[in-house]
Amino acid sequence: MASERVEGCRAEPGTATALRHGPVVALASRIQQLLLPRTAPVCRWGCIGVMNRMAKALGGDYFDFIPMADGREVVLIGDVTGHDIQSSVVMSLVYGFLHHCALTADTPLGMVSQLNRFLIRFADRGVELDHHFSSTLFLGIIDPASLRMEYVNAGHVPPLVQRGSSQYRLSPTAPPVGFFAETEMAPGSFRFERGDRLLLYTDGILDASNGAGEVFGAGRLEAFLAATGGSYIRFMDELAAALRAFGANDPPDDDCSAIVIDFWETGPGG
Repeated sequence: MASERVEGCRAEPGTATALRHGPVVALASRIQQLLLPRTAPVCRWGCIGVMNRMAKALGGDYFDFIPMADGREVVLIGDVTGHDIQSSVVMSLVYGFLHHCALTADTPLGMVSQLNRFLIRFADRGVELDHHFSSTLFLGIIDPASLRMEYVNAGHVPPLVQRGSSQYRLSPTAPPVGFFAETEMAPGSFRFERGDRLLLYTDGILDASNGAGEVFGAGRLEAFLAATGGSYIRFMDELAAALRAFGANDPPDDDCSAIVIDFWETGPGG
């Protein structure tokens, strides 16, 4: 799959913020940021934008784009249970193992099933810490030839697809990974059309609260997606502006991450 790399829309925690937690945490924060992609791929079938704002120097949100040997593209976003140092450690385990899975499995179900078994093995080593080895996760594999995406949604907030005036939710097909050794896990699929917009996000956006104690919520996000056109870069800028206008705390109370994918209305050279 031919693609180029462009600057993403990721906001990193400031050095001063990380240093307030001490030099060790500051170094860990820098290493964690190196794990996350610094750029988002703009492929011949569409373009991708990213927003990531961490509540603290270390966090549990993660996302990535992994090209596969056959030309398909893995898109993933997840949120490890908890906050701070412990979630960043587990996030690093999850992140590295998913990259390994992309080399050894070729379906979302295979990758997520392997990850679940991996986390359960760690959880079994310490009952008092087992709840930390869990995560919500949406993992999809997009075929650029057919624009068909196979996915597993493991307890993650449902991604949204905007198609004209219609909106679709990609609801969970499995529980979060790391909770149950034996679990029902099913694949889902969605065929995109040219002009579709896919929005993936973490619950930090839904749970963003203002001074009145209100949360941004799914309804506001769905309405924002339906009402906001323009380029993917403008969309991310306006999403950040919408959160500010709502009065969401800055820095946020929880990590806030989002991926927007626009499927081009015409194919290459069209």
